[in-house]
Amino acid sequence: MTAPPIPMIACEDLATHPDFQSLRGMPEIDLDLRYATPDNFVSRDVYGPLDCAYLRKDAADGLQRAARWLQRQRPQWQIRVFDALRPQRVQEALYAELAGTPLTLYLAHPEAGSLHSFGVALDVGLLDEQGQELDMGSGFDEMCLLSHPDHEAEHLAQGLLTAQQLVHRGWLRAAMRAGGFHTIATEWWHFEFGDREQARATLPRVL
Repeated sequence: MTAPPIPMIACEDLATHPDFQSLRGMPEIDLDLRYATPDNFVSRDVYGPLDCAYLRKDAADGLQRAARWLQRQRPQWQIRVFDALRPQRVQEALYAELAGTPLTLYLAHPEAGSLHSFGVALDVGLLDEQGQELDMGSGFDEMCLLSHPDHEAEHLAQGLLTAQQLVHRGWLRAAMRAGGFHTIATEWWHFEFGDREQARATLPRVL
């Protein structure tokens, strides 16, 4: 007997969905959703009227734990959220921008689904006591080897990254891990909550 298909959720319905939580009004974090502005790699607002400041509740709780851990360790610092929920329709549009190039490495194929589209992935950075983004050695969504956590030792040895930049990345990872998130090999800013294959197999995708 085959399992019933996993239901899909429209992004427009998240405000009333019991499994999702808005990040707006969460005092511990700073929201700067880049895909809702032209300040991103496609240089345009791809969210339009959609409110994408959402995560599944367990991931939102994890983000709050991460932010509170950081407040205890570095009271003047704050987590900045660059991206949270990313609807499937937006993932398809972004992937189409990079189709046929090596840069698709940095985006999940829409058929498999981005963890952002299930509400369990976040793109984040850190703000200092002046509200300025801490230097991570490359920018958010800068699709190059300098952004890869798995190349940091070589980049430090070659003088392409500084020890201070790696300290900043280390604080970001420590905070997010305190909230139950884990990182990936290619993007210092990207964190996922829970098991990605289980999420794809069992959670509804946001369209």
